[in-house]
Amino acid sequence: MNFADLGLSPELLKAVNDAGYTEPTAIQAAAIPSVLMMRDMIGIAQTGTGKTASFVLPMIDILAQGRSRARMPRSLILEPTRELAAQVAENFVKYGANHKLSMALLIGGVSMGDQTAALEKGVDVLIATPGRLMDLFGRGKILLTGCSLLVIDEADRMLDMGFIPDIEEICTKLPKTRQTLLFSATMPAPIKRLADKFLTNPKTIEVSRPASSNLNITQYLVPVDGQRAKQTRLRALLAQPEVESAIIFCNRKTTVRDLNKSLKQYRYRSGEIHGDMEQSERIAELDRFKAGEINILVASDVAARGLDIKGVSHVFNFDAPWHPDDYVHRIGRTGRAGATGVAYTLIAAEDAENIANIEKLTGQTIERLGAAAAPSEAREEAPAERAPRRGRGRAAANSVEAPELSTEEAPPQAEPVARAPREARPPREARVPRETRAPREARPPRDTDAPRRDEPRRDERPYRRDERADGPEAKDDGGWNGPIPGFLSATILG
Repeated sequence: MNFADLGLSPELLKAVNDAGYTEPTAIQAAAIPSVLMMRDMIGIAQTGTGKTASFVLPMIDILAQGRSRARMPRSLILEPTRELAAQVAENFVKYGANHKLSMALLIGGVSMGDQTAALEKGVDVLIATPGRLMDLFGRGKILLTGCSLLVIDEADRMLDMGFIPDIEEICTKLPKTRQTLLFSATMPAPIKRLADKFLTNPKTIEVSRPASSNLNITQYLVPVDGQRAKQTRLRALLAQPEVESAIIFCNRKTTVRDLNKSLKQYRYRSGEIHGDMEQSERIAELDRFKAGEINILVASDVAARGLDIKGVSHVFNFDAPWHPDDYVHRIGRTGRAGATGVAYTLIAAEDAENIANIEKLTGQTIERLGAAAAPSEAREEAPAERAPRRGRGRAAANSVEAPELSTEEAPPQAEPVARAPREARPPREARVPRETRAPREARPPRDTDAPRRDEPRRDERPYRRDERADGPEAKDDGGWNGPIPGFLSATILG
C-alpha cells in the first residue's frame, strides 16, 4: 500500500513525496481513511509509529475548503508540551507546502503579543498547550465556537501532567457537533472515561499492544554500583564506535545539568534540555542536536517527551524511570520510522522494583549485561579543567614534589639533641594540692609598689643600641641575654 491508496489529494501526495515518504506506517494506513470520513477516532499506538502524520495529513485535506475568521480557529490540536506542539507545527509546514492554510502556535515561553496578533488574522489550525490556551481564552482573545475538529494528542501524558480537567473544560466550550480524534500510547481508566464522555461512536485503531516496546529496539540493563560507577560505565558505553547520536534521560533536572557538565569536561559534544530552561533555549539546543553540532542530548522526561528526531542511534537511561510508561516513551526516541536502535538502562540495587514493573508492562525480560568492561579512569582522557589530585592537610604538604638537590647543594642538617632516657630524668615538682593552700583571706596583702604584670616593662629598661652601631663590644641591657640580632634592628632616617 502507498499514500495514493488512502484517498489523499494530489497536492498533499506531492508534499509527502517531496518529504521522502512513499509507504504509510500501520497507524497511518488505518487512521487516515477514517479521519477523511469525518469519524471520531481513538488511536492507540506507541511513539515512533508515525501517528502525528496520521492526523496532520487528513486535516490538511479537510481544511483545504473553507475560510478562517478572526479569533475563531477552525481546528484545534492539544499537545502536552511545548516541544510536541512545535513538532506538530513543523509537520503542518512540511506537508501543507502546497496549501494556503494559516496556523498559530500557542505555547508558553513565547511572546503572547505575537500569538494574539496571529489569532486576530484568523487561523485554520491552532496548535496549543492547555495552559496557554486557557490563559488566552480567559483574556477573551480567542473563541472556540467555530472549531469543527479537535485532536487530543498524547492523552496519557496529559493525564500524567494533570491536564485532564483543563481538557474537559476546553471540550465544553467547543461545538457539540465536531470531529474528535484522541491519540494515546496507553489507555488507562481516566482516558477511557474521557473518550466515553466527549467522543461519539469512535472507531478504535490499535496497531500494537498497549505499552509494548518497539521490536526494532535492542534493550539492555546495565547493573552498576554507585553514582560514580554509573558515570564511568556510561562513558564506556558512549565510547562505542556504533554510538553516532544519543539521548540520555535523567529523572531530575539537577542530574541533567551535572551530567552534561561532566560529559563536557571529558570533551563530549553534549547539550541539555530540561524544564527550567526558557523555551527559546530548549529550541536552540534541539536545533543544535538536529544539525549535528552536538551528538549527545541529556534530557529530562518533561522536556523530551514525544520528541521526533531522526537518526538517534542510542538511548541511555542514566536513571531508571520511576513510571513504566516513561520507559516506553524514552526508548521510543530511537528505532523510529522502521530504523533500528539500542537502549541501555543503568540500574542499581534500589531499581529492582521499577525494572520489574517495566518488564511486566512490556511483557518481556530485558537482557542484563555482565560486569562492566569500562576502561579504567587512568586510561580515559582527563577533563581539561580538572587539576591533578592532591592529598589533604598534612598529607598534601608531604605529597608536594620538591626538586632533588645534590650533596653539595643540600643544606647542612642540625645534629639531633641527645635526650636522657625517661627513667633518668628528674621528677617534676609535685603540685601543691588545693586543700593545703592558705585561704584567700589569710594570704599576705599584695605589694602595690611592685610592677603589675600588665604594665609595660620596656619603659623601665635602658635604651638598647643597635649591634651594628656599637659593634661587637655592645653591652647587655639586662633584659636581653645577648647582643641584638641585626634583623631585629630598626634604622631611623633623619
